[in-house]
Amino acid sequence: QVQLVESGGGLVQPGGSLRLSCAVSGYIFSAITMGWYRQAPGKERELVATITSTSSQNYADSVKGRFTISRDNAKNTVYLQMNSLKPEDTAVYYCNPTSRGGHPLSSWGQGTQVTVSS
Repeated sequence: QVQLVESGGGLVQPGGSLRLSCAVSGYIFSAITMGWYRQAPGKERELVATITSTSSQNYADSVKGRFTISRDNAKNTVYLQMNSLKPEDTAVYYCNPTSRGGHPLSSWGQGTQVTVSS
């Protein structure tokens, strides 16, 4: 049974920072690529960052230089450090095991809401 539990969201002012966490169970975590996705109101869900089993990272252009994805295989957890947040980063954020083609491989967790507003 795969479980994805996201946490760490909240309300933050523009320019602020948040660190999201995602606890994963039901996978051999160390062997899989993980992705962080987000869905803003009225928009499709988009992939914002991935990290492979060897910790190679990729980012969407919209977050490059501001967000950092990392993983702790001992804790079966993936993180997303978000700095210099902008109002357009407001969304529900989700994690998911991700294919080489950038597609989610599992059902979604509950997500964690990030709101960037003054």
